[in-house]
Amino acid sequence: MKTSPRDNLLTLYAAALEAVEGRNCVRKYLQNNDLEEKPVVLLAIGKAAAAMAAGACDVLGERVSGGLVVTKEGHADIPLPECLTVLEAAHPVPDVRTLEAGQAVIELVSQLPQDCQLLVLTSGGASALVEALPDGIGLAELAELNRWLVGSGLSIIEMNRIRKSVSCLKGGKLAGLLKGQTATNLLISDVPGDDPAFIASGPFYRASSTPMNDKALPDWVVAMQQQTAAITNPTQSEQDVPHHIVASNRIACEAAQACARQHDWPAVYHPELLEADAGAEAVSLVNMLDELPGGVHIWGGETTVQLPPEPGRGGRNQHLALVAARQLAGRDDLWFLAAGTDGTDGPTADAGALVDGGTIARGEAEGLDISDCLARADAGAFLEASGDLVHTGPTGTNVMDLILAWKAE
Repeated sequence: MKTSPRDNLLTLYAAALEAVEGRNCVRKYLQNNDLEEKPVVLLAIGKAAAAMAAGACDVLGERVSGGLVVTKEGHADIPLPECLTVLEAAHPVPDVRTLEAGQAVIELVSQLPQDCQLLVLTSGGASALVEALPDGIGLAELAELNRWLVGSGLSIIEMNRIRKSVSCLKGGKLAGLLKGQTATNLLISDVPGDDPAFIASGPFYRASSTPMNDKALPDWVVAMQQQTAAITNPTQSEQDVPHHIVASNRIACEAAQACARQHDWPAVYHPELLEADAGAEAVSLVNMLDELPGGVHIWGGETTVQLPPEPGRGGRNQHLALVAARQLAGRDDLWFLAAGTDGTDGPTADAGALVDGGTIARGEAEGLDISDCLARADAGAFLEASGDLVHTGPTGTNVMDLILAWKAE
């Protein structure tokens, strides 16, 4: 039976998500790599924490003696053994649960029995979900910092560099709490280059140095950094924790390409990451597609959006998709999907959107104005009216974003 380009793009998106799903990836790693013959304490943090913990338990079974799972609210709907404590916290703006989770993580690591080993399972989102702050900086300042970061237009690397500079557990500080116990960190990467120093802001990665952000920062952010830098880290451990990437954006993109070829759809993976402004990237991609052959085209990355003071509904993928839809208006040869791999886009429950040449007409028929929606960062309202939002629910992974295009041959 012949399928539509929209259905085909959703098929590719699903194949990409399955290839980087946390349970699958952790299970596969542990089946092929032995841990020491010691009881295992789990520490899973991030949007994919529950799925990753389930994968570890699938393989290790009763060797897991206990542990802690910290994830985003609504992302813990996976059965886990009773020996694991599950905490939920807010994302992207931290709340009091973030600080409670941070204290619980510190207690777990600092009180780890000598005859146990720590298996850390890390995925993106943990920067907002787990935190400990120096005296003099409180929840209000932390929340304001994260609100500013989300709308700043900074890249994830730049944001996490700043987060590390005001934290008492990020930037390798948790590794400093170990007292010689064995530890291993399995990571799902949501950063360009898969650098473990920046995935979840590197709580177990003891980088030799982290250069400060070279962009002009608000005075109040600089003051927070200076206040944190003045505090001496009481732990002096030099212990390094091995880090292993088990899922990444590249793996997701290659899985989409492999799925397309299984269906005999011509497919090209463009490996350069998309990291610039979402609107500018949308225009560039549509222009590029005009010069490319027909078939499937695949990109990955994480664009940025500078938000107005009171943004509407949506995230960077919905913004990118709506700008692309404006470029595609009236055409019948291009379909365009932009979606997060974690099932969310900005502070919304939608992963992104799948647009085509009729998107703008459908939205305008419902009384929406595209220019107004883009100016107010309210792409989600327009895309809901046009019927183009993509909803998956929590996916058990987080490897940045996927942009998939179908061009008629």
